[in-house]
Amino acid sequence: MAISYEQRTHFQLGEPDERTYRRVGDILVNGGHISESQLADALHYQEQFGGRLGWICATLGYINRLDLCRVLSEHFELPYYHDVPYMVANIDNNLAKLLTLEEVTRYQVIPFRIDRDKLEVLTSEPEDPEMLAFLRSRFANQPIQQMVITDLDIMRVSDAVHRDFIVDKSINGLYNRNPDESARNVLSRPQIGILILILMGIVVGLAINAYAILIGFLFLVQALYFASFVYKYIITVWGLKARPKHGSGNIADVKEPRNLPVYTILIAAYKEAKVISTLIKAVKRFDYPEDKLDVILLLEEDDKETLEAARRERPPTSWRILTLPDSQPKTKPKALNYGVQFARGEYLTIYDAEDVPDADQLKKAVAAFRTHSDDYICFQASLNYFNRDENFLTKMFTLEYSYWFDCLLPGLDSLGLPIPLGGTSNHFDLQKLRKIGAWDPFNVTEDADLGIRAAAEGYKVGVIQSTTYEEANSKLRNWLRQRSRWVKGYMQTFLVHNRHPLTAVKRMGLKQWVGYNLLIGGTPALFILNPVMWGLFLYYLFTGAQILDPSSMPAILLYLSAINLIIGNMVIVCLNLIAVLPRKNYRLIPHALLSPIYWLLQSVGAYKALWQLIWRPSYWEKTDHGLSSFIPVM
Repeated sequence: MAISYEQRTHFQLGEPDERTYRRVGDILVNGGHISESQLADALHYQEQFGGRLGWICATLGYINRLDLCRVLSEHFELPYYHDVPYMVANIDNNLAKLLTLEEVTRYQVIPFRIDRDKLEVLTSEPEDPEMLAFLRSRFANQPIQQMVITDLDIMRVSDAVHRDFIVDKSINGLYNRNPDESARNVLSRPQIGILILILMGIVVGLAINAYAILIGFLFLVQALYFASFVYKYIITVWGLKARPKHGSGNIADVKEPRNLPVYTILIAAYKEAKVISTLIKAVKRFDYPEDKLDVILLLEEDDKETLEAARRERPPTSWRILTLPDSQPKTKPKALNYGVQFARGEYLTIYDAEDVPDADQLKKAVAAFRTHSDDYICFQASLNYFNRDENFLTKMFTLEYSYWFDCLLPGLDSLGLPIPLGGTSNHFDLQKLRKIGAWDPFNVTEDADLGIRAAAEGYKVGVIQSTTYEEANSKLRNWLRQRSRWVKGYMQTFLVHNRHPLTAVKRMGLKQWVGYNLLIGGTPALFILNPVMWGLFLYYLFTGAQILDPSSMPAILLYLSAINLIIGNMVIVCLNLIAVLPRKNYRLIPHALLSPIYWLLQSVGAYKALWQLIWRPSYWEKTDHGLSSFIPVM
């Protein structure tokens, strides 16, 4: 008896039939595909983790996909196909499209054609009871002829059959769901109208009383500075208090390894031939059953170098390489949307090509999902850098990330505030991710947008104490490209989620709405305002302009400005100092004092982001990796 879908993925419906596995094992050994010792190892692995013996042998590297399919076809006495062009050319597309892509992915079956009153189907899991029951329910008990193909060929054939649908959903899925949730249009019509009214009001105000407009502007800016540093201080205090005990994702909670679910890993890589081997080696180190990993490497059609580099590393059988058709926008979130439609896991995470995640990260994520309430959609792991000591930029970048992921995000989590996700190592409940429309392909900081949208949908995002190490940008031009993209994405996210402010407040609650606006809107605003304020100060210093004379300004504005200048800057610098404590990176303490220099660089990136927001809103500035001379330790 073959094993049902639930048994394959969650192992909830009883134990596999050992006689079936023994027969498959005998065929593998007798055919010279594996040795007796390899069969013994595979059976021991199966006893520990569960699963199908043939697939275990494949994922352990004892046999390849083709040999496995040949054995299955021999075992079940079914025909075997491997010629994908033939299958694509001869498939009945109308028949194949009677199943959705999600159904194809779940049941690993594609209706091929009807021949001599028999429904011929392509399947990578022959004689699966649930698959057969599903087909009989959909095709009125029509006689079925199964033909065995690999899981990779299931993906290739279904990609060819459903390509137009997949491309359209990857690009327009969120926009079609709700145009107001997408950054496809930078400003909505009401936002354009409000912006015009504000600009007209400023122009009229300057004509009537320029001094009053200046004082009002300065007061608003100083109020934003004050609110920002107080907000970050409060969140940091809560984050440091909560971090040792909250969201740990204790793998001891995963008591039965046989119950670990299938876990999908999406890797969207473009022009990453230099570093893709790093991630492949890191994933091979995962403390997670190899046969329960579903790794999809997403590559663009014109990226032959990364494809060849990945193949040279001989990734395990649990990896599938999916080539995306050339289409616009050419962004990471569009690639992720493409890949998520082929995901087979209960949970899903994403990694960048240069990532080195902790080996137990997936188990910690599973533990977090199982020990928290059902309204959690995602758990974010910490990000940090393996080349932090390379130069000034990498040290400042490490301080920034250490503060963000080790202090700020745990504080947001503890206070129940929206968490803007990082671009990697966020672990999702796959069905919930699909329900909210996945990623916005037009938003270049799709991760932050997704975190805010999840909060608006009533879901929670938590953190787990696990780290993924990345390569910090060590080159200034490369850093500016990455920074401007991030800031532009924050601007997009702020505009998208403020198209209907009153509705957002009603859905999220006032506390969450204020919190995300201070973080998502306040961050780029302060980067842009910093040079303006410094420029006004220098202008007064060198010209003595009376309109900027402090003695003529309201006392409350002067007091607020003094608090921000002295206390506010000290607090922000101290927060960067505190950020070194959780990881004991004490050598970075002197660099925290150089934060004002780093802030000026942030402002350069912010102005570039503002220019691109107007002229190239969805343009994805590629960040080059593999520039560091530091090698990650694994």
